[in-house]
Amino acid sequence: MPKLKTHSGTKDRVRVSKNGKVRVGSANLNHFLGKKSGSRKRALRGLTTRKGKMAKNIKKNLGV
Repeated sequence: MPKLKTHSGTKDRVRVSKNGKVRVGSANLNHFLGKKSGSRKRALRGLTTRKGKMAKNIKKNLGV
């Protein structure tokens, strides 16, 4: 049976930590930044964790 390819879009957008947590950056921080407030931009800056079924599907796409 052939090996499955990793999903390239997921590979570029998502990281899996050492403990297996799925870390994803926030959307809405690439353009049209002039109309967004500073507090909104700061809030979007960090990484968020995905859990449950979504994390399972992401790991499957990455081949982890």
